[in-house]
Amino acid sequence: MTSTTRKRAEALGLTLCLLQGASGAGAAELSLPPGAQQSFSTVQSPGAYALPTGPWQNGTLPVERVEGRVEVAAWHIPGNVDTPFQLAKPMRDALVADGFEILLDCRSRACGGFDFRFATLVLPAPEMFVDLTDFHFVSAMSDDQGAVSILTSRDARSGYVQIIRAGGSVTGIRPSAKPATVAPTAEVQGIAEQLDSLGHVILDDLVFRTGSTALGDGRFASLDAIAAYLAQNPSRTILFVGHTDATGSLEANRSVSLRRAQAAVTYLRERHNTPARQIGAQGAGYLAPVASNLTPEGREVNRRVEAVLISTE
Repeated sequence: MTSTTRKRAEALGLTLCLLQGASGAGAAELSLPPGAQQSFSTVQSPGAYALPTGPWQNGTLPVERVEGRVEVAAWHIPGNVDTPFQLAKPMRDALVADGFEILLDCRSRACGGFDFRFATLVLPAPEMFVDLTDFHFVSAMSDDQGAVSILTSRDARSGYVQIIRAGGSVTGIRPSAKPATVAPTAEVQGIAEQLDSLGHVILDDLVFRTGSTALGDGRFASLDAIAAYLAQNPSRTILFVGHTDATGSLEANRSVSLRRAQAAVTYLRERHNTPARQIGAQGAGYLAPVASNLTPEGREVNRRVEAVLISTE
C-alpha cells in the first residue's frame, strides 16, 4: 500500500496514451442507464493505475498500485435524473456479484471532497464533469479480474460516469434496456446508523434546480432512506435544517435555507406520504458552517441540508 499526492496522480494521468482495446471474456458486465453516450476511451498496455483504497486523510490518499492493462472511459447521460449514488449502485452491485471486494464506497465529502477529486485520476471536462459537492466513488479489486474504479457525478441536466479498469478485464459496459431500480437497503442502514449514533446526517446527494430552492427532478436516495427510517420508527421525528454560505445577509440566507429544507419535507410528504408530525423544516442560514467561507470550495460545502433526529427516545 502506498500514498499518492496530487502531482503524482496527475502524472499518472498524463502517461495514458490513446489506444483502442478489446475487453476480456468471463468477467463482470457493468450496465449504464439508457441513453449513455461514450465521451472518452483510452487504453494503455502495459500501464499502471493508483487505485484509491481509502478517503483523503492527513494530506494523502491511500492507494494500491495496479499494473497491467489500464482502460479509462467516460460517459455522458443527457436527461438522466439519477443521483450519483443511484448511477454507481447497479455497477457496484454487479462487481460484488462477480466476486470483487469493495475497497472504497463513498460520497463527495466522505471521500475527501476537493482534495480527493484532485488527488486521483479524473478526466477533464467536457469528457467528465465532477461536482465537488455531489459525486460518488467506488473502488473494487478481484484476484483474477484486477481493479475497477467508478466515479459518478451530475450537473443540472445530465449524469456523468468515469470507469477505470486496471490489471484485468470486465466483459463490457453497456447501456441497459430499462432504468435500473435501486434497492434502498444499504442506504437505509447507513442513514439509520448515522442518525442513531450522531443524531444528524448531511444529505449530500440533494440537487437543487439552478437559481431555485426546489429540488431537481428524480429520486434522492438519502430522502428515500429517511422515509424508510421514519416508517420503521413511527415515534421518531426528523427536522430538516438548511444551511448556506456567508454570502449576503443573515435574513436572506435564513429564508433560502428554510425553503430548501422545506423542499425535503415536501419530497417525503408527496412521494412517501410521510406523516407531517414526523418531519419539519428550519433554516440556519450561515450560522453553522462546516468549512471556511473564505474559499469557493468551503462555500460549496457549507451550502447543504441536514436531517436532525430530534426525538429523545
